Amino acid sequence: MPSQIAQSPWQTTALLIARLIFAAVFLMAVTFKFMGMGATAGFIAAAGFPFPLFLAWCAAILEVALVLCFLSGAFFTQAALVAAAYVLFLAFAFHGPSHWAGNQAEFGFFVDHFSFIAGLLFAAVHGPGQTLALNPGWPGRA
Repeated sequence: MPSQIAQSPWQTTALLIARLIFAAVFLMAVTFKFMGMGATAGFIAAAGFPFPLFLAWCAAILEVALVLCFLSGAFFTQAALVAAAYVLFLAFAFHGPSHWAGNQAEFGFFVDHFSFIAGLLFAAVHGPGQTLALNPGWPGRA
């Protein structure tokens, strides 16, 4: 049985705020998708992907699942790893090197994704915390 390490109040607060931030970022993204699924599909098509409306709906469903995982703490580690892979894909697919020549701001958007990925990986390693977290388990986790 793994040992539980006590968390100080500031650590608990920081973990809860981080989970809320992760959830808020994906909630904003999915809200924009639901408000304009056609526009999202157009953006996906412009990047050269087939079946853009289908992919837009897949992205929206994934983002809803991520929001639920980050808010509840359920499957948190797995969700953080999936989210990191998803954000890496988004960085290269929509803001990668092929976009930099046309708009140098795209390089900044590209780099910003990596700080988010770093946070997601850190979260994946440390888990959702012990407060307000449904944690059905992951190897090495209680």
